[in-house]
Amino acid sequence: MVLAVIGAGMIGAAAARHLAQAGHDVLLIGPPEPKDKARHNGVFASHYDAGRITRGLATDPFWAQASRASIARYRHIEADSGLSFFHEVGTLMAGPQGAPQIDAVQEVANTLSIAAERLNADQMGQRFPYFSFNPDDIGLFEPQGAGTINPRVLVAAQIKLAQAHGARVVESQVHDIIEQPNGLRIETDDGPLNADKALVATGGFAPSLIEDLNLRVYARTVALFEVSDDEAHRLTTCPSLIYLDRNGNDPYLLPPIRYPDGKTYLKLGGDPKDRLLSPADMQGWFQSGGSKEVGAHLEHQMRQRMPDLGIRSVTTDACVTTFSTSGRPILERRTSRLSLALAGCGAGAKCSDELGRLGAEVLLGNPLPAWAKH
Repeated sequence: MVLAVIGAGMIGAAAARHLAQAGHDVLLIGPPEPKDKARHNGVFASHYDAGRITRGLATDPFWAQASRASIARYRHIEADSGLSFFHEVGTLMAGPQGAPQIDAVQEVANTLSIAAERLNADQMGQRFPYFSFNPDDIGLFEPQGAGTINPRVLVAAQIKLAQAHGARVVESQVHDIIEQPNGLRIETDDGPLNADKALVATGGFAPSLIEDLNLRVYARTVALFEVSDDEAHRLTTCPSLIYLDRNGNDPYLLPPIRYPDGKTYLKLGGDPKDRLLSPADMQGWFQSGGSKEVGAHLEHQMRQRMPDLGIRSVTTDACVTTFSTSGRPILERRTSRLSLALAGCGAGAKCSDELGRLGAEVLLGNPLPAWAKH
């Protein structure tokens, strides 16, 4: 029986690995990252980046458990693939004392026994002197099993291991999935492929393949702040940071990361407003470089949060986040042959390995664990 995974991004590549390692005949279908973004005339993915936050702490126990399951496998994936993607610098979640989001994080930490230090503003100032906080701020610092991942390298590691266990990879874009009496016909740029069952893990581009998904795809802008090697060295102990304010905003900041262009950047994300994208908008948005207005907002936030940061340059980039109505991923069978693993809800990168594993279970007709059900 041929099991196709459509979408070779973070969730799809993980699903392919889990299925292949379990001994199934796997076909992973999805185009590689375009070499020339501006001239690319197909789909994109949001893992085309060198940095994402990872942590167990969360406001929702589902995301905490999915993340912790994935994080527990990071070092095994690195060792088996020979590719390093996890940087255990820790993650700090901070915000005003008494803010609902901070209280929710503390409750999840207590319920799931996540080791996190509770710090007041003075303690955070002493521990992380490069950040500026308000006097009433508190923080939960998760020193172990948290920090950053390189999503590009994680996807490469998943694909490498899937292939090592027999998975076949077709680097092509899927345009249609046709259910037939004896299986599925999958139309790609390079011709049709056949499979018995398929898992669709195409992120924000899924509505072009599957009807009535009720997904919300939002435009997101990130700002990259270039720093010198000396400045990066000064920030060696800098953790990832998420600030949870009383208005429900949660901007995130990544410590210095070396990017493929050879430069070192800190990254800040957190759009102040949601901007919905239609399928027709997607390609242009990925090629836009992001919103200048949001970029200016992020630069202002960075200069407030890290007033002493020596910034050489500021650039922006565009990505998307895909949300379900429940705020949790769509992990379900659409038909007896077609299943879905979609909607990272802005939290999917760090726990993509577990989301891929759960998607593989759905494809195989196995029940989800109780904690993963809505």
